[in-house]
Amino acid sequence: MPRIEALQRAGDWAAAAQLLGQAGRGLKAAGAQGLLIATNTMHKVADEVERLSGLPLIHIVDATAAALRAAGVKRAGLLATRYTMEQDFYRGRMQEKHGIELITPAQADRDEVHRVIFEELCRGQILPASRARFQAIAGDLGAAGAAGVILGCTEICLLLDPSGASPTPLFDGTALHARAAVDWMLGGTTSA
Repeated sequence: MPRIEALQRAGDWAAAAQLLGQAGRGLKAAGAQGLLIATNTMHKVADEVERLSGLPLIHIVDATAAALRAAGVKRAGLLATRYTMEQDFYRGRMQEKHGIELITPAQADRDEVHRVIFEELCRGQILPASRARFQAIAGDLGAAGAAGVILGCTEICLLLDPSGASPTPLFDGTALHARAAVDWMLGGTTSA
């Protein structure tokens, strides 16, 4: 993670794609028949990783969209790293491919979500004050018209429990992605 995080901070997405694509090629050589990128943010380079690896990729946005559609959600909030919330790779695919509009928190809240992810959750710190802040931010997204809130970072479920009580339903992209992978393994399709 430190190597990928450094590439993210430097904005060197091409090098990150090469690194992941090379890993994917190694997995293919070892017999893998499909690929997952087990992080939301690195789906920014998903198309390139899929191309470089030569494997079909099960995309986290597609898996999350399937759950949102099944729940009748057409407008959802997104909690994630700054890259995922502010760049178009996640929101654009969700809108263009699945017709689901995503909204994000206000700038100060996006900054706080990003900070908590990298300075606390990635370091194993789960603080009650951060949990309360994330609950408030998710509530604000619901008040702004989100019919659901996507936990769009693998660590956010450490603070917000998608199966717990929440005024706005929570969708854990990580769990949905893993479920899509199992479905693919049992049924053989990567389409959402």
